[in-house]
Amino acid sequence: MKPKSIFTALLLCTLLSCGTNQELHVVQEKNIALVKTFFNHFNDHNWSEAAELFAEDAKYKDPEMGTKIYGRSNKELVKKYSGLEEFIPNVHDSIINIYPSGNRHIIVEFLSTGTSIDGFNLELPICTIFTIENGLIVEDFTYYDNF
Repeated sequence: MKPKSIFTALLLCTLLSCGTNQELHVVQEKNIALVKTFFNHFNDHNWSEAAELFAEDAKYKDPEMGTKIYGRSNKELVKKYSGLEEFIPNVHDSIINIYPSGNRHIIVEFLSTGTSIDGFNLELPICTIFTIENGLIVEDFTYYDNF
């Protein structure tokens, strides 16, 4: 290959790589914004707005429900969060860090705090892996110590 051809090939590869990285960054920023919006709605206890950020057929994992993946309608999600608020009226999630992974996953490390109606102070570190497609959360796989 001629030096000029090699330079042109390297330049083209570099430009294409930058474009791909920029596109990935844009998608990740949109996904991060969606997840932050979810946490804002959660902390405002606006359960219906929070649920609207999920696909109706979203899949979930939660230590409270065992180790299997399960489905939950948005109406059921509102019911779950409403029940949580009844038991812990001041429940609040504080994001510690957000880790984007590829163009579909956002991993969030956060601390859930509050005081239950019977006076128990909650301080629970949690990690959730969100999968996002077409601007909606399609998977919420949450991990924490359930003991």
